[in-house]
Amino acid sequence: MLPQLVLAEGNPALGKLEAVGSSDKGPYTAVGWNSVSRIIGAGVGAALSLIGVIFLILMIYAGYNWMTAQGEEEKVEKAKDTLTRAIIGLIIVVGAYAIWNFIFNSLF
Repeated sequence: MLPQLVLAEGNPALGKLEAVGSSDKGPYTAVGWNSVSRIIGAGVGAALSLIGVIFLILMIYAGYNWMTAQGEEEKVEKAKDTLTRAIIGLIIVVGAYAIWNFIFNSLF
């Protein structure tokens, strides 16, 4: 985390700096926390976070099984299948999110 340098000047018409923490929030004030799009976005974000955690756990589980297989082909194949299915599942979920996001942004 690098600090960011902000250079700001006051409004020349006022002749002094405006108060910090002004009540004007810009174009983002129209959408409140209670809007449907914010609620749906928070839900989708939480679901994607959970899916990411599940993917990570499956990858670690499959890697552990592969490393402890000790040359047994059946266990190695099972670990490879787990890895393949986890990656395919992640691709499907990310693709579905991309399609949903494209449609949602097109409609709203």
